[in-house]
Amino acid sequence: MKVVLDTNVLVSALIQHGPSATPVDAWLDEAFDLITSAFQLQELRDVLSRPRIQKWVQPNEAAKLLNMIAAEAVVLEELPDLQVSPDPDDNPILASSVAGQADLVVSGDQRGLLDLKTVQGIPVVTPRQAVEQLGLAQ
Repeated sequence: MKVVLDTNVLVSALIQHGPSATPVDAWLDEAFDLITSAFQLQELRDVLSRPRIQKWVQPNEAAKLLNMIAAEAVVLEELPDLQVSPDPDDNPILASSVAGQADLVVSGDQRGLLDLKTVQGIPVVTPRQAVEQLGLAQ
């Protein structure tokens, strides 16, 4: 199975253990292939360098996650031009799911990605729904 984890899910997994951490932990346990992009890696670097995030995330933990994603995930360099989200910042995440032929997009974005429900037939679900769909124990 191939899954795209939205940036907010990755950041939340570093901040607190709970539903957002479970899909990340499952990827680390090789339960699925993580699909991402060079764009998302840069976005994740930018978010993790924000002072308000650094209060909650240790720099070594942030670096460890970034390095693991860069080394172990399928990192797409080029993405299709996809304009389906009302928030243009979400479109590269959705484009990654299409280009990487993902089976699932996992997001905590209640007023953005999750409102779409699907993108080109790919379900967009919450971390809790992903836990259920992937058959993961919490």
